[in-house]
Amino acid sequence: MQYDHQGDGGPTTKGGRRPRRPRRRRFLIGGGLALALAAGGGAAYEAGLFSDTGDPVSFNTMEESAAAEEIRPGVLMPTGPKADFVRTSRLPDGTQIAMTTLTGRKSGFTGDVWVWVPKEYDEPRYAKSGFPVLISLPGGRGYPRNYWGTGPGLGLQQAVIDGVKAGTSLPFILVMPVINADTKHHFDGSDIPGQPKMGTWMADDVPDFTKANFRTFTSRDGWAFMGSSSGGFGAFKHVLKYPERFKAVIASGVDIVPDSPLWKGNRQAMDENNPEKLAAKLIEEGGPEVYVNFQIGTKESGRELAERFMREYGRGPVHTRLQVIQDGEHNGKSYVRGMREGSLEWISKVMQGPTPDPAVR
Repeated sequence: MQYDHQGDGGPTTKGGRRPRRPRRRRFLIGGGLALALAAGGGAAYEAGLFSDTGDPVSFNTMEESAAAEEIRPGVLMPTGPKADFVRTSRLPDGTQIAMTTLTGRKSGFTGDVWVWVPKEYDEPRYAKSGFPVLISLPGGRGYPRNYWGTGPGLGLQQAVIDGVKAGTSLPFILVMPVINADTKHHFDGSDIPGQPKMGTWMADDVPDFTKANFRTFTSRDGWAFMGSSSGGFGAFKHVLKYPERFKAVIASGVDIVPDSPLWKGNRQAMDENNPEKLAAKLIEEGGPEVYVNFQIGTKESGRELAERFMREYGRGPVHTRLQVIQDGEHNGKSYVRGMREGSLEWISKVMQGPTPDPAVR
């Protein structure tokens, strides 16, 4: 198993306790703050003297009015129950990343999930439209945090924003769950016998949670994965295992076969979660069609494994592509650059996007 070098995948609490939610910061008014206030509240906010981190967030500002209207074919309005979100960060365009804690009804696992919603989601012209979902999985331990969601520093959200402006990306909803059950083990994004059901968590509970809270599409054309390193393996595997649910994946710095020691040699269970076996089965059955975009940096290993998979399984219903990232390393910033250089545009062409209401401006 490769390790994604982000430096934020380790534990933050002792004894297995859940990490505390962010709290709103409080400040005493001193000379510096008073001076900033005199210069204007906006300047003070830009300087970071105020923060709304930890405040409750509602993403459901449009649904009540839209729900009374005729629902378009293929659009799934939020089914509920609504989750309780708290804000973890805000981007320059006003969009926000928020977090909630989810207990999966099917897996029984409890973990945190971060969500980012593009500004188009709250525009009246899209009030009756679904939005495509990109379930984004981290590398490394992937617990208790997902580094794609803990802040905008890696640039994933901004890459989507910029792509939408340039006409090269759909306005994806980014859903960013934890991928492992603790800080000690990799679970290969799978239901390893005798272990927490992390495969069910990501393939069932996280999509169900998303449908409960957001306007989505009923078709798999609106559902995709992306991930890096160990998260790339989970993303890659889920699309091949459940092609009736998910259509495409961007898999970066990815392993090709399951390799967690927790399998303990259980070959049958491993084969059921092996992308090579899953791709061969999909080819034999003739579909559904899936789209796999590998991303590999020139300063990391793994390119030969991706190219071998493409040669052996990139046929029939399994469509493959390789995004080579010049001077790219095994980390999230390199992979976001690859997404900007072509992968976001590629996946946007095979996914379904939101449709504006022509009667609303």
